Amino acid sequence: MLDCLNEKEYTPHPKLTHALEVLFILHAEHELNCSTAFTRHMASSGVDVYTTIASAAAALYGVKHGGANEAVIRMLTEIGTKENIQPFIEEVKAKKRVLSGFGHRVYKNYDPRAKIVKKIAFEVFELTGKEPLV
Repeated sequence: MLDCLNEKEYTPHPKLTHALEVLFILHAEHELNCSTAFTRHMASSGVDVYTTIASAAAALYGVKHGGANEAVIRMLTEIGTKENIQPFIEEVKAKKRVLSGFGHRVYKNYDPRAKIVKKIAFEVFELTGKEPLV
């Protein structure tokens, strides 16, 4: 992920490495989620590590799990510009669209991970610049 196309002398920026480590931990330690559970189940069955990780990645791909993040990116891409936000929200209110990325089956008011993710995101933005969709 941070190997810069297998360049032998490349070393990723420590803040980027730290950001990925924290995000992976937050994701893995979240309610023993689907992909984490698959990892534990597959590993306990005695299969090889590649099969274990492949099963976790497959579980993460589902729209009710990691695929939800992809739905947010698709929604933001579709909205495109600030001018399109209000019409999109009107369609959400009229039940013609779904607003992705808000709501959680466990955290009804606030996802405690959000504070950590926001802090790390701004640290990464200082290095990489801010993506217009964010």
